[in-house]
Amino acid sequence: MMDIDLVLVPVDGSERSEQATEYATAIAERYDAGLHLLFVLDERLRRDIDKGIVDAESVAKDHREFTQQVRARSHELGHDITLDTSTATAFSQTRLMQNPGSVVLEAAEDIAADFLVIPRAANSDDAVGRAATYVLEYASQPVLSV
Repeated sequence: MMDIDLVLVPVDGSERSEQATEYATAIAERYDAGLHLLFVLDERLRRDIDKGIVDAESVAKDHREFTQQVRARSHELGHDITLDTSTATAFSQTRLMQNPGSVVLEAAEDIAADFLVIPRAANSDDAVGRAATYVLEYASQPVLSV
């Protein structure tokens, strides 16, 4: 049996992210582990926030609503898991080696995640979708790609 204390799932609010959180919640419940949602902002959204085109508070509100939906679904299923969140930007103009996959793996190391569940879609243009292949190739933790 595996020893899992914390499951990390990178999300962006998409339907794929919702599905990934369902799997991550089930794994967290099975192993009596915590769940951590990592909201990954793609470079376009980050740029639009920085330029004032997109309101940062509305993005934060969307993240809170997504978290509440995950929490509500978990309670509906009778799961009682600890749920934490964080946000990271997928790319950086000052850190050239930063990409969506490295952001996810860095976060996994920072929070000591034992298991990763990552949404994956063919030909994805979003940050979380692009992170999947990198995470599958380089993660030191077990990864479930959904």
